[in-house]
Amino acid sequence: MTEQRPGEQPDSPKSKRTKPAYAISSVDNALRLLLMFRDQKQLRLSDVSSSLGVSPSTAHRLLAMLVHYDFVHQDTGHGVYSAGPALLDIGYGAVRSLDLRSVAEPILAQLARTLDETVHLAQLEAGHIRYIAGAESSRPLRVADRTGQLFPAHQTATGKAILAGLEPAQLDEVLVAGDSQLSVAERDELAGQLAEVRATGHAVNYRDDGVVSVAVAVANPRGLTVGAINASAPQNRMSPSRQDEIVGVLSSAAAELGAALGHA
Repeated sequence: MTEQRPGEQPDSPKSKRTKPAYAISSVDNALRLLLMFRDQKQLRLSDVSSSLGVSPSTAHRLLAMLVHYDFVHQDTGHGVYSAGPALLDIGYGAVRSLDLRSVAEPILAQLARTLDETVHLAQLEAGHIRYIAGAESSRPLRVADRTGQLFPAHQTATGKAILAGLEPAQLDEVLVAGDSQLSVAERDELAGQLAEVRATGHAVNYRDDGVVSVAVAVANPRGLTVGAINASAPQNRMSPSRQDEIVGVLSSAAAELGAALGHA
């Protein structure tokens, strides 16, 4: 029977793999530490030391190196560590490598037919969101497809739907990466908006050109947020009751897309 390592789930496929004959212990510990952030949002030094079976000083050196390369973020005020921007970038990169667009396109096409409004799929990209796929409404007056365009994440419904799932330290890193020069008042306003997104499960954005966008996050089968889908329409077609209807349809489509990623 293969010995279970600290921090691994008993039935994890990784726990059943044969360990390399010439494993490098420091690399082994660092990789096992990164895997711990898959299952836990925050870790303390004592957690790492105990789970890896190493001394606190060794655990501290491992964490310090990962912090140096932005794989881990340290919250010095509370003595906890969370996943850093480099680790998030790798996760999003892995999702992109699955060709998320090809998985999403038929779902978006059906979503546009159901709602008869323009819909998009967006992903986080260095503090911005990029629309990577879309399908237009058939109505004469409709929102144009924005596929390929890049916008500050905190200024869009899709961006807010994604940002609402980040830890505070991760949000800070994303805003810095996007060169978001927010004042204290603007940051407080954003925090309130993201709290509302977390409470309602969707984000709403009112554009200056009279367009309203409603968005929900898309998570893969492991619970990692991989993007967001939205529906956009002129404000006169976006009454509160219509927004509620759209949220329900978007949520179903997001769940379908998340499940489809598990088979990709």
